[in-house]
Amino acid sequence: MPAPQRRSRARDKNNVLARPEFISLNQSATSPPEARNYNRKQSGQYGNASEGARERRQSQPLPEEDCMQLNPSFKGIAWNSLMAIDIAMSKRLGVCANSTSSWASARSMVKLIGVTSHGLSWIVGTLICLWNSNTLAGQEVLVNLLLALLLDILTVAGLQKLVKRRGPFEMSPGILDYLVLDVYSFPASHASRATMVSKFFLNHLVLAIPLRILLVLWAFSVGFSRIMIGRHHISDVMGGFVIGYMQFNFVEIIWLPSNTCQMLISLW
Repeated sequence: MPAPQRRSRARDKNNVLARPEFISLNQSATSPPEARNYNRKQSGQYGNASEGARERRQSQPLPEEDCMQLNPSFKGIAWNSLMAIDIAMSKRLGVCANSTSSWASARSMVKLIGVTSHGLSWIVGTLICLWNSNTLAGQEVLVNLLLALLLDILTVAGLQKLVKRRGPFEMSPGILDYLVLDVYSFPASHASRATMVSKFFLNHLVLAIPLRILLVLWAFSVGFSRIMIGRHHISDVMGGFVIGYMQFNFVEIIWLPSNTCQMLISLW
């Protein structure tokens, strides 16, 4: 009996497939049911975990700047295109925006044009004229002009605070701008004030034709100067023109008569 056992051991030793590194080749391709069930459970758990993670990622809201509107409306496309053109043209026309601009040498002169329409200078000038006025008609016009100037400052400041639009170039407002609440870009307060004042004078003062033309040119030059120094966009100035004209019409509707003006002057 020992001889057959020795022969079987020798045969097993000579069998290459009996070595440990080749044992997996001798096993059957079909795994036991327990192993199959275990593998299926493991894959099911991994699949459920990946699906749960995918659902959580989809349920989390993305930041607004990371969202892309794949099918924008025609109105949105047109609005964004107009805003892009407005910004590009405003930057191109800002030839006096800083010391490195093409017209930097003319910056002081262009800023001086804007100062002629500053709210503080107009309010102080109107009060001085009202103090020195002796006629009832002149006092009536000056009191209503002062009312229009105050209305312009409050209206433009409220709209600027509501819109909070920055100018085409990074620049901080001056001290005089903070005094009249002219901090943001839209609408352009200088343009609205120049439009309202010029229309006011054209309607309530007897002026020669050259002076009337100069008033209109002054209003347009004030608005364009604000674009040249990089303080406002083109749309800001256009909005200022429209708001100034609307303010003039509103002041005409609520025009204070002479007796009311005299009562306000007496209180002052």
